Amino acid sequence: MSDTPAFDEDALEAARILFAHETHFLMGAAAIAGLPAPDLPEVAFAGRSNVGKSSLINAVTGRKELARASNAPGRTREVNFFVVDEKLRLVDLPGYGFAKVSRDTAKKFQNLGRSYLRGRPNLKRAYLLIDARHGLKPVDTEALDAFDLAAVSYQIVLTKADKIKPAEVTRLVDATLQAIAKRPAAFPRVIATSSETGQGIPELRAEIIAACAIA
Repeated sequence: MSDTPAFDEDALEAARILFAHETHFLMGAAAIAGLPAPDLPEVAFAGRSNVGKSSLINAVTGRKELARASNAPGRTREVNFFVVDEKLRLVDLPGYGFAKVSRDTAKKFQNLGRSYLRGRPNLKRAYLLIDARHGLKPVDTEALDAFDLAAVSYQIVLTKADKIKPAEVTRLVDATLQAIAKRPAAFPRVIATSSETGQGIPELRAEIIAACAIA
């Protein structure tokens, strides 16, 4: 893992200022036909059920209850859109894995997420969230395959990094980079974050701004 920061202080501050502006929930779509017009750049958050997507979105935007967090896996069953300063949208995709719903229901909203990834022309990057306590699992590998197949640029974000020791975080970042090194759509940088402590949140904001090419 390189010791060179990906962003300088000016970039981090510019990202902080943007996300300090008005951010609001736009809508939840239960079908592809119900998506908003692709008129703003979007970044999407994907991951296993209960990996901390809602908490991370709240941390990135500096809002406590913008995205509804829940201890019940599989709560997100729609594609949810949040607008930041009328300049970009954050997209919360349905979780995959051990969602506590029927198999048919789980398949329906997971397929919705896949359809969004395949057909959204204004999607600039997807962020695949991985629980730092567990690392990449076989079900995550299926998600990586889906991203590569859809030719969607994606970046790994480790969540709950405060739950393991710093040395373990470093090893996990390096191992994850090695695991995705030959994947064509993978962005070659891994961010370790904590929604509780704020670790990695400024860097993630800057990554989003860069991906969306917002000055």
